[in-house]
Amino acid sequence: MIRLARLALALALVLFAGPAVAQPCPDCLQAGAARVDLAVPAGTPLAGYGSTARRLLVPDVLGRHAHAFWFKPAEGARDALAARALVLESGEQRVAWVAIDLLAVDRAFTADVERQLAAAGVRPLTLLLSASHTHSGPGAFVDSALLGWLAVDRLDVGVRGSLVEAVVAAVRQADGARRPARIAVGSVAVPAMATSRLGRALDSEMLVVKLTDGAGRPLGLVWNYAIHGTALGPRNLRLSADLMGEASRRLEQALGVPALFVNGAVGDVSPARHGERAVVDLGAELASAARAGWAQAKPVTRAALAVGRRTVTLPRPWLSAHNCLRGWLPRAVALPLGSVFAHDTTLTAVTVGDVGWVTIPGELQTSLGRGIKDAAAAAGLRRVLVAGLSNDYLGYFTTAADYDPPSYVSCASLYGPRTGGCLADTAAGLLGSVVRGEAPTTAPAACDR
Repeated sequence: MIRLARLALALALVLFAGPAVAQPCPDCLQAGAARVDLAVPAGTPLAGYGSTARRLLVPDVLGRHAHAFWFKPAEGARDALAARALVLESGEQRVAWVAIDLLAVDRAFTADVERQLAAAGVRPLTLLLSASHTHSGPGAFVDSALLGWLAVDRLDVGVRGSLVEAVVAAVRQADGARRPARIAVGSVAVPAMATSRLGRALDSEMLVVKLTDGAGRPLGLVWNYAIHGTALGPRNLRLSADLMGEASRRLEQALGVPALFVNGAVGDVSPARHGERAVVDLGAELASAARAGWAQAKPVTRAALAVGRRTVTLPRPWLSAHNCLRGWLPRAVALPLGSVFAHDTTLTAVTVGDVGWVTIPGELQTSLGRGIKDAAAAAGLRRVLVAGLSNDYLGYFTTAADYDPPSYVSCASLYGPRTGGCLADTAAGLLGSVVRGEAPTTAPAACDR
């Protein structure tokens, strides 16, 4: 009788106590991916080149063009541009990584996306917003008079709004598509298709992050490689994602899932060939390399997300007349840019088991990117993705040795000779601290000394 009473009591507890509360699983990964085409308003100018081939003969002071002022409006589109999003979640950590077919993004653009995600009710997450660096993407989306005049055109709120809207929609769709996932990473050497602007050794490594569901079906991929989106030159007036977009399109056709391209330490890397044929051929080669990386990707150990952030103080920015005018003027001649470019930036590092990635707010020289990878490997990471042109844009960052000789790269390095090395060291240190599980420090790293 007593046993029967206990059995009845247990049965009542099961039936009436309600569903059990799921316990958090720090090593369980969920992932979702989505692609949203950019709805670029007709007549939007292209961003990337400041040459006369793209400029209006006379600025549009009469308002003849709906979205262009300094530059000619685009003449249609060569291929579709997109925002592609990957949302990862494990335990309490949530990360959204967005790859968008733009020349660059600044911190104000990133902040707009974050605000609109919050307004849309998306649960808090860490945002990584990476521009592909195509030089044939839309312009008129950056709130900077100087950058607008140089290569982007002045801000048009309609263009900017449509781009932000696409990013928000991609993140929301990816977040809604989350399901249990497996993650693996592959590394392949890409056949020679790039040249160095500085005559230095380049990094031929392509890294591929492979996401699949529990049954092994593809969910999405990220491919990380350093190359400028300049296969299409300044005479091209059609919107295009350039050779990186060509490769992503081929990957999406083959795998049926979003393919996020994230540029690497691209400061001194240009495609070896140019023109329409080069876009097709180089895009096909990149897609083939990414497929190889997907095929041989090895599972990540203990797929738990960890995130770290570090603010970095920077020197006062300036434009070196000596570097920009081939050494014709003394080194002391410089144009201060403190009202245009920031005096600090924030780096974000994410690790998933023994793989990590870190954001760089601009175009880092290849050798500095390789240094980040080497230092992070010494800290215990098997693979590291350097995510250039992410969350902010502050120009180029070179080694001290390559800052001194006048060149296009050193001209566009606005924070002096030592900042590139300091920024790379800070990125590597941040990755190491995340790997070790150290509490985040609130003290900024000082690259302004």
